[in-house]
Amino acid sequence: MTDQQVETLSKPTLIAAEPQLFVADIAASCAFYTSKLGFTVAFTYGEPPFYAQVVRDGARLNLRCVPAPPIDPQRRDNEHLLSASITLDNASLLFLEFQAACVEFHQALRTEPWGAQTFTVRDPDGNLILFSGQGE
Repeated sequence: MTDQQVETLSKPTLIAAEPQLFVADIAASCAFYTSKLGFTVAFTYGEPPFYAQVVRDGARLNLRCVPAPPIDPQRRDNEHLLSASITLDNASLLFLEFQAACVEFHQALRTEPWGAQTFTVRDPDGNLILFSGQGE
């Protein structure tokens, strides 16, 4: 076995990323993600809940209750500070689904100069979540 083969075998593999979003109310956030964005609640933790995870297909978002937003809302909006980025196969279809659910968009569907189609959703706590897929 060569040194390169040994190095490849001993390298760990990253399997997934699970961004943590800061929210004011776990129950209200879970309700938003399930009713508006089509996620399901994987779990909630604590009594009352202070931590939760929502999942849709391969995307997982962790929700953590905090008493005040850790990022200045005006700066977040002005600088488009994303809390999470989710890739998918068809951004147009998901945008239409979210539009029908009356989701608030920070950025409407657009085609980027590099060809990706993107849009950004704002959750009730102001978290900006980018959805990105291949262009048509």
